[in-house]
Formats: sequence, structure tokens, C-alpha cells
Amino acid sequence: MNNTDYILEEKREKSKQQLMRIRNLPSIPMVILEVSKILENPNASAKDLSKIISQDQGLTAKVLTIANSPLYGLPRRVSTIEFAIVVLGFSQIKNLVYALTLMEAFKSNKTKSWYKKKFWAHSFVTGILAKRISDDLGYPKSGEALTAGLLHDLGISVIQRYFPEEFEEIVALVEKEEMLYTSAEERVLGLTHEEIGYMLITKWNLPLNLGDSIRYHHKPSKAKTNSKLAAIVHFADYMTQVTGIGDFNWDENIQLDNGIIDILGLGSDAYVGALISTYSKVLTDEYKDIYQ
Repeated sequence: MNNTDYILEEKREKSKQQLMRIRNLPSIPMVILEVSKILENPNASAKDLSKIISQDQGLTAKVLTIANSPLYGLPRRVSTIEFAIVVLGFSQIKNLVYALTLMEAFKSNKTKSWYKKKFWAHSFVTGILAKRISDDLGYPKSGEALTAGLLHDLGISVIQRYFPEEFEEIVALVEKEEMLYTSAEERVLGLTHEEIGYMLITKWNLPLNLGDSIRYHHKPSKAKTNSKLAAIVHFADYMTQVTGIGDFNWDENIQLDNGIIDILGLGSDAYVGALISTYSKVLTDEYKDIYQ
């Protein structure tokens, strides 16, 4: 191991230890436990579930925003959580609650370079696009794709909340040396936001599929548990940058992992290009005002 590798490994271990020592690092949020408990009851009703969700106004607003998006194409506006549960189903609502609650757990304004509205919009668009891609490609768990898309950049929000000085150092390094954010993260922390997100999913004992999709959303061909889910999230993430709809500065210069062609059975570069063109039109027509 050369000196540079040694320094990086030292930083990596230090960051891991600091992350694990954070006393107020959220345990899995109570609303998730309550929702899970209700869903385990075969006699639970939409009304029972809506009572839990409706206690949190911010969560309620975000669930309704997604339920009313063109993604679902519902014929009438969804104005209550109970109606959202009825039309979307318990499984979809569970995935939404899990993702949105975990995102909220790390919300803060500790860093001047943190654009939280853009981050939420990017997570939102990546999530709904991942669901649409999974539906179109016949992936059987589109709700899982929605959750993975919403949470793929969870590690970035952790960095800005719990490592605010390092966050600003990463931003400055990118601006000064024109390097990728992930490269700057590694230089400063010894960890990338993908790895940090994966560590938290593991801490909360959430599904390995979800953890893998977060850890490898920039390089899905390396995913070990479910490369298809990671590939779907990667493709959605990539398209936010290509189209400029829901884009986020942390993904500047993101490169498409061509391994997704085989993973998702897309056939050829030409077909990938045609899909990008199709989804670009979808995003432009249906979602361009979401994050304005």
C-alpha cells in the first residue's frame, strides 16, 4: 500500500467511526415502525393507516404530491391520504412512507452550499422515473424502484448534516480542481455518498436490494444483490442530468454505465438512445414544473 492509499484508508476508517459515533444518528423512524405494525395486521384498513401518516403534515404533503403526479395518471385528484391508500394500494404507500420518512430524517440547513429544494426535486424525479422505467421494462417490484430512486442520494444529505465542514471542503475542491463529487468525497472523507447511504440502510436492517441499489447507483454493473434495481436507478439518475429536469449538481458529468444494456436487456446503444429520447419527452411534458 503506497502512502496515498494509506492516507485514504485512514480517512475512510476515521469517517466510518465518526459516523457510527454520532449519537443522534436517527434510528429507524417511529412512523416506519408504526406503519409496518399496521401492515402486519390482516384486518387493517386504509383508515387505520391514514391515521398514522396524516399525523405528519410534511409527509402527508409529499405523499399527495407523488400520488397526484402524472406517473400514476389517476382520473381525479387525490386529496386525502385515505383515498391515496385506496387507489395506490398498501404496498405503494408503504414504499413511499419509508423513502420520504428517511429523507426527512436527515433534513438540515447546516451548510451554505446545500440546495435542499433541488435535492428533493432530484430525488423525486429520479424516484418517479425509476418507477416508470421499471413498469415499462416489466420489473416486478416497481414500488421498490420508486423507493430506491427517492433514496439513492441519501448519503449526500448525511454528509451535509453530520460533516458540514467536510461538505464545504468537498464543494470547494470540486470547484477548484473541476473533479467529480465522488472523487472529492473520497479525498476528503475516504468514503463516497453511495457507501454512506449503504451503511445506513444496513444499520436499519432494510432490504439488501435497496442497500445495493444505493451503493452502486453510479456503477450498477458492480452490484452484487440486485443489479437490475441498481441499473434502473442509475438510468433514471442519468436521465435527470441529460434532460435537465430534476438535475442536481452532485451528478455533474455523470457517465452512463453501459453495463445496463445487458443487465436490463436493452439490446443496443441505439435502443438506449431511443429510450432516453422517449423519457426526455415525458419529463419535459409532464414534470418540468415540479421543481420550479
